[in-house]
Amino acid sequence: MVPITDNQLDCHVFEWVREVEAAVLPPKVYGAEFREAYESAEGVVWKLERAQNFYEPYEPSWVAMTEGEWERSLQLIGELRGSLPAEYEGYAEFRRVRVVEPPLTPYMQWELHVLAARAEAGEHARVVPASAVRSYEASGPLPELLIFESTLMYEVLYDAEGAHLGGRRITDHDVISPCLAALAGLYEQGEELAAYHRREVVPLPAPPARRAVS
Repeated sequence: MVPITDNQLDCHVFEWVREVEAAVLPPKVYGAEFREAYESAEGVVWKLERAQNFYEPYEPSWVAMTEGEWERSLQLIGELRGSLPAEYEGYAEFRRVRVVEPPLTPYMQWELHVLAARAEAGEHARVVPASAVRSYEASGPLPELLIFESTLMYEVLYDAEGAHLGGRRITDHDVISPCLAALAGLYEQGEELAAYHRREVVPLPAPPARRAVS
């Protein structure tokens, strides 16, 4: 990966996301809006993922991973491969920037296997190291973003455990446009996720089971 210098992009662009007025959408409303926007999108749809842990009990392979059944988890990911191409064929190009922070959390180890399967199915994903985005994080970690165009962006919301809470719909061009430029810059200088996955993730031993929360 090519190092990303601090002076390439305005370091405050992502801070503006949290300051701008936006409609807050509960999960079901956000999910329906996202699907409608994705199905009608043209050009490129962009996704930024920063957090290193999420809570995804609706994903059987995630549940297997958390319970210490790693081989079962990988098997379930493999079973998804046949259905994944339908999520990309006929739709706008989907580009994901995935921030990674070694040592990988069990969640990240699992998700990178999922994203490798998605890359095979047609998603365009690249990895950037956490060190590359530090200059943007003076006031906190980067937001989780989905950008459809210069007039529509969602900040995807999660609680402290990483459970999905819905999203904020942002339509301010002056906020979206610089975020889009920054995200495109990170993508251009990132590493193809498939290559990173083969080198850094495939050789790893099974992750530990997730400890129950009392």
